[in-house]
Amino acid sequence: MSRPLPLVMAQAARRPADDLDGFAADVARRTRGLPAQPLVVYPELHLCGAPSGSPLDPADLPEATAEPLDGPRDTALARIAADLGVWLAPGSVYERGDDGRIRNTAVVYSPRGERVATYRKVFPWRPYETTVPGDGFTVFDMPGVGRIGLSICYDAWFPETTRHLAWMGAELVLNFVETGTSDRAQEIVLARANSIVNQVFTASVNCAAPVGTGRSLLVDPSGTVRSQAPDDGDTSLTDVVDLDEVSNIRQFGTAALNRPWQQFRPDDSPLALPLYQGRIDPATWSGRTRPGSAPAPAPGESTP
Repeated sequence: MSRPLPLVMAQAARRPADDLDGFAADVARRTRGLPAQPLVVYPELHLCGAPSGSPLDPADLPEATAEPLDGPRDTALARIAADLGVWLAPGSVYERGDDGRIRNTAVVYSPRGERVATYRKVFPWRPYETTVPGDGFTVFDMPGVGRIGLSICYDAWFPETTRHLAWMGAELVLNFVETGTSDRAQEIVLARANSIVNQVFTASVNCAAPVGTGRSLLVDPSGTVRSQAPDDGDTSLTDVVDLDEVSNIRQFGTAALNRPWQQFRPDDSPLALPLYQGRIDPATWSGRTRPGSAPAPAPGESTP
């Protein structure tokens, strides 16, 4: 059995917020000649550059480029996905909420032109980022293929993020990144570590120069790097991943040895977690990672 997913990781420079026609052309260029209905992934805040001809300071970009979730940008992105017949993850965008505050929000569109997922960054990079944190984690289903989880840049530094996405059933985690600092080296380690301990694919898609340092990479559920951009240049990493590899790793173990989602036995006692004012309960530990087991999302979680 196989569940193939054509994947395009677009390591691209930040684009002016008003250049959606150019963005559509870029998506078409990167997917030309590839299998039908690929999942196309861009970096964090890819569409939030200064509008063409504007001398805006980077600090003013959130205010200048933020739109309501269902504004004209949303309509345009949905149309691009439908016109090109792709699953489109255009990176994250600045979202202006009903309360007037701004969030860093990832969106995903189906080949039918429907927005199928929305995720607001839970861990802004403080003290440098000023967006309002989100309050839950998001996964979405690609019918007949599998379940995908979303995270944004600094989220990857908090193990709770990827662990929770995997518990919700994610088999591939998209990590949208805009890193232009020296800690990209650590992020590469984290991408591998998060894949290993949660037995998921990780697609860490960083921005290209001049803002980002690139080195985007795709990691498989055992932690092996399947592909990686060598530098900060504009490039596309393309692959076809088989999400059944996740099922196999979880069933038979990483290196045929380690099965963390099968760690607990029914008669094990719950383990108190004072940090979270909660506990690990053996009865719910495996979550959606075990076939046939689908506990309801906890408060703050979302699925389509």
